[in-house]
Amino acid sequence: MRLGLRENVLSAFMAGAGCATVAWLSLFGFAWNDYDVEVRPAFDALVHGHLLTFLQLAPAYGGSLVERAPFALLPGLWGGGELAVYRMVALPCLLAAAALGVWLVARMRARGDSTLARAVALGVVVANPITLRAFELGHPEELLGGSLLVAAVLLASRGRWLLAGASLGLAIANKEWALLAAGPVLLALPSPSRWKALATASVSAGAVLAPLTLASSGGFAAGARAVAAPASAAIFQPWQVFWFLGHHGPLVHGLFGAAKPGYRVGPAWIGAVSHPLIIAAGLALAAALWLLGRARRAKLCEQDALLALALVLLLRCVLDTWDAVYYPLPFVLALLAWEVGRDNGRPPVLALTSSVLVWISFQSLSQRVSPDLQAAFFIAWSVPLAGWLSARLFSPGRRAPLRSGVALARTAPRAQETTVSALERLVSTS
Repeated sequence: MRLGLRENVLSAFMAGAGCATVAWLSLFGFAWNDYDVEVRPAFDALVHGHLLTFLQLAPAYGGSLVERAPFALLPGLWGGGELAVYRMVALPCLLAAAALGVWLVARMRARGDSTLARAVALGVVVANPITLRAFELGHPEELLGGSLLVAAVLLASRGRWLLAGASLGLAIANKEWALLAAGPVLLALPSPSRWKALATASVSAGAVLAPLTLASSGGFAAGARAVAAPASAAIFQPWQVFWFLGHHGPLVHGLFGAAKPGYRVGPAWIGAVSHPLIIAAGLALAAALWLLGRARRAKLCEQDALLALALVLLLRCVLDTWDAVYYPLPFVLALLAWEVGRDNGRPPVLALTSSVLVWISFQSLSQRVSPDLQAAFFIAWSVPLAGWLSARLFSPGRRAPLRSGVALARTAPRAQETTVSALERLVSTS
């Protein structure tokens, strides 16, 4: 235990430094972002002791507010105001990312990956510019959800059905799009454990969401259904495959009345198609993987489960007319976890490149080119990437799944007895 702590103290310090930097750069204020509009009224009510009002004012992703509610009460210990609450409720999201980063680095160290590869992986998790923008817009819960889902797959691949189910349930309660990850998480478990993990996920998600459902008298459930399948394309962003099906009509205005020159108006039917299509894609992917696993009579290996998670999260971005800069963040985390699990010793270039492409698509080009060109650039890299991930996942001639640290410990030739520490480092004993 002491050896594991000593080995990971440097990566934990660097993860903390990266998270602190992101917090310092992004959590400077909440005026006019989504936190101010959607979240602040609920947390204000909670801080003043109005629990029922807090539950009634929670937005469609109110489960995330419930999970982070204890942190909203901490500033009261030193008399902190609204800004302190805003910063503290982002803290659990940063801590989750830091823990995931240290975990991935520990796995890479156990395999003997280079310092450069470990540093790049840790940077992608804790110091990603997409995270910075997500926090500026008031959506730290995307980082929390992505970290929980990657952890759920890693735990499931080790047979930890209780922890995997709890992580999946908390992610679903955090934001409903995490339902897309149910397939990869459950299929990474042995068949006898899947129902137990599913029950655990249902209990953990239900424990978070039940107070919201009861307190809002159906309003929370109705809001969640409206987000899942909106009646019309009220939000129609350039970064998705349906963009060119829209038309140039009256000048489009944003949430706060800002004009958006060049934006298209979405077709009337797209709102009822986009989100259900994402759910259908996730179900189809899970069904295909289940059939393959059933034919081989084996569970989904860790690498394939992570690859499936990355693919379904990328499809969420590609098919969602609401796609925003923080949507791809969970995809990048899943892609990174898959990439660092490959025993090639190279830095995670694909996850790093994807982060750069997301930043260019949503940030750099938005101030320089028309929305049509933004859409064309996004489609030009995201659709081929989704196709490549699909080919890697379902190709019959793909390489056999790489073995984890435990498997390496079992098969590596040794002159003395070898065991594995809690953080998956090979430890030799006489």
